[in-house]
Amino acid sequence: ESFEGVHTELFSDGGSVSQSVAPEAVKRGAIVIDNTSAFRMDENTPLVVPEVNEGDLHKHNGIIANPNCSTIQMVAALEPIRKAYGLKKVIVSTYQAVSGAGNEAAKELYSQTKAILNNEPAEPSIMPVKGDKKHYQIAFNAIPQIDKFQDNGYTFEEMK
Repeated sequence: ESFEGVHTELFSDGGSVSQSVAPEAVKRGAIVIDNTSAFRMDENTPLVVPEVNEGDLHKHNGIIANPNCSTIQMVAALEPIRKAYGLKKVIVSTYQAVSGAGNEAAKELYSQTKAILNNEPAEPSIMPVKGDKKHYQIAFNAIPQIDKFQDNGYTFEEMK
């Protein structure tokens, strides 16, 4: 009932929260603009960057998704080029902070850094994905993977 009389809700509390709460907000009449990955790949939810596809804002069923932060900035900058000259393919590399994986990952980075500087073994247990069986040292390292690999060979982060 917290959503009664609310026109627009901005969600950014994580995908699982959005998946469980956004439909309730919509049932009560709100339009949800979701900043999580929960609805980005849902074919019935428009994925909107206003500078690129503003018209899709009106094609929603109560929920409007937006891409992740690096994608929004990139497509907004590329749209004038696409309109003028066309685009066939864009290859992008992003480098993301450990803190994006949460407080536990940041603490692991700290403990690994401390261990290595004290000539002790670093104990990886979270990166790149806590739920995976294999983990890698993040301190003084770069891991070319964010999130779990999907059936198509890309990670969930790459797909969103």
